[in-house]
Amino acid sequence: MNKKERAAKINTILTEMYPDVACTLNFMTPLQLLLATQLAAQSTDVQVNVVTEKLFQKYKTVEDYAGADILELEKDIHATGFYHNKAKNLKACCIKLLTDYNGEVPNTMEALITLPGVGRKTANVVLGEIFHVPGFIVDTHAGRLSRRMGFTRQEDPAAVELEMMKVLPKKDWTMFSHRLVAHGRAVCKARKPGCESCLVRPYCVFGQNEEVPTCRKKSK
Repeated sequence: MNKKERAAKINTILTEMYPDVACTLNFMTPLQLLLATQLAAQSTDVQVNVVTEKLFQKYKTVEDYAGADILELEKDIHATGFYHNKAKNLKACCIKLLTDYNGEVPNTMEALITLPGVGRKTANVVLGEIFHVPGFIVDTHAGRLSRRMGFTRQEDPAAVELEMMKVLPKKDWTMFSHRLVAHGRAVCKARKPGCESCLVRPYCVFGQNEEVPTCRKKSK
């Protein structure tokens, strides 16, 4: 069975396991999603949602962020970690939105990645959720599972994205990445993957490794 066939089988199983899967960041506008996704770097969606509940009440427009006092903004997002860089990028991102995009979140990958703090992962989240443009979103879970399942050996997120795009139909890129995230959180965890109860194990390279029947790497 080749990679495309295995990906199709896994996608079918994960669709049945996680029928209501979706982006787990809370947002109401494209701007909110753009900024929340940036805050989620090196943090959790749960923590970001706690922070943005107050943040989005305090800063309502792109002008609010662009004109924000940087030290005050740092305090407002402190709990997400790396708050110095994140605050700087959020402010600079909104300034660029005003100067280059009339205050609107752009709808292309090429435009989005010109914004400070925005890489391909954030751009793909915005494109998929707001503009319904398929893209494979590579967070830590999606990257880990893509490698374990034998679809790629790449560590670089952009390289993982490109390889996954080759084994999946374009229409499935966004939702398959969401399903990998859900499966990574629930079953295929980083330290102790639950292969013994995993329904996709028959199509997973890592799960089929006979030398590690419990899917815990042997110490060397």
